[in-house]
Amino acid sequence: MSGESCIGRLLFGGALSSTFPLRFQDVSNIREVPDHQEVFVDPARDESLIFELLDLKGEVEDGGSALWFLRDIANEQDAGDNLVVEHSLTLELAGLRFGDAPAVAGTAVGQLAVSKGRQGREAQNIVRLYLANIRLKSAATDVVITAYEPLLINPLSESARAVAAGPAVPAEQAGCLQMSEIFKLAVMNFNVHDWNLFNGSA
Repeated sequence: MSGESCIGRLLFGGALSSTFPLRFQDVSNIREVPDHQEVFVDPARDESLIFELLDLKGEVEDGGSALWFLRDIANEQDAGDNLVVEHSLTLELAGLRFGDAPAVAGTAVGQLAVSKGRQGREAQNIVRLYLANIRLKSAATDVVITAYEPLLINPLSESARAVAAGPAVPAEQAGCLQMSEIFKLAVMNFNVHDWNLFNGSA
């Protein structure tokens, strides 16, 4: 187990919060991020964590929603044909409650080949993508939390400049928490402090 420090982080101006390691930097300090997203990266490991607020997809059934969003992201990134789904399950969120019941997040994990930015297929990296979908029906919002963990860095990828090409250095070796743990921590500690956010949200 790594000794790295994880702290509560405010999202969307303090209306939401989650918990994840300090090493993840807020991308909005470097470049513009869409209003419906909060993006955090660890450039040294090319890992990222994204919180996204989307209009509720009413036509998607609850049980398969995480898998639906995973496939949707893979298609958006031109990786739909190489997505390998590893597993999907549900997590109970102790901190977020609807009446007497804790909220539930559907999760799905898959491997896919993706390119950075506008780089082409010849520069694709192999990544593991962790995705959680928290359905806030009363707010007509789908919260989608995604975590990207590089498994293999292509020498032609922009990422190879920041982290070495080839297989990614395992988290334990780097003294870091594993991405699977970071993802779980971020999802389990997701909380809403101000429901008014959703009146004017995505």
